[in-house]
Amino acid sequence: MDDEIRELVLFDGPYRIAKGPEAVVVAAFKTALSASSRAASSQAALRVFDLRTGRAVDLDLRPAAPPPPKRGRPRLGVAAREVTLLPRHWDWLAAQPGGASAALRRLVDQARKTGADDDARRRRTDAAYGFMVEMAGDAPDFEEASRALFAGDRARLATLIAPWPTDIHAQILELFDGAASTK
Repeated sequence: MDDEIRELVLFDGPYRIAKGPEAVVVAAFKTALSASSRAASSQAALRVFDLRTGRAVDLDLRPAAPPPPKRGRPRLGVAAREVTLLPRHWDWLAAQPGGASAALRRLVDQARKTGADDDARRRRTDAAYGFMVEMAGDAPDFEEASRALFAGDRARLATLIAPWPTDIHAQILELFDGAASTK
């Protein structure tokens, strides 16, 4: 996940002014800041959101420092972590072909495949709700819209948020539909 490029969206009040990889949004943020020599009070209107989570994020506007030179062996993408199981679980895992690690990897892969649709739907709903709370928490029909969101009733959600600012309305529906979760 560290190497993954974050997809962000930048709002100036109720208006979406940039959307894309972090570098694009940072550039748009800097442009928006310098465009009118914003006062501190109007800087608060600039909000950045992570499209995977729907949560507000802070941008690091400092110049990027070059990464330190890497030493030693390259990372293989394997992370050692502790797992606590009962003795009967360890006994079962030890008896599996390839040992405990291979068996756990197979089980996790199988669970990811069978629950992928539900997990993706939950992530989209959580992202849409996180954004909705931040940008429209005091909007009319917010609670009813939240109920429609969690019920998965897109038509009712769209109807309830239709009077909200156009860009906010569109962003909520994009997050709900998963436009940002296709990565």
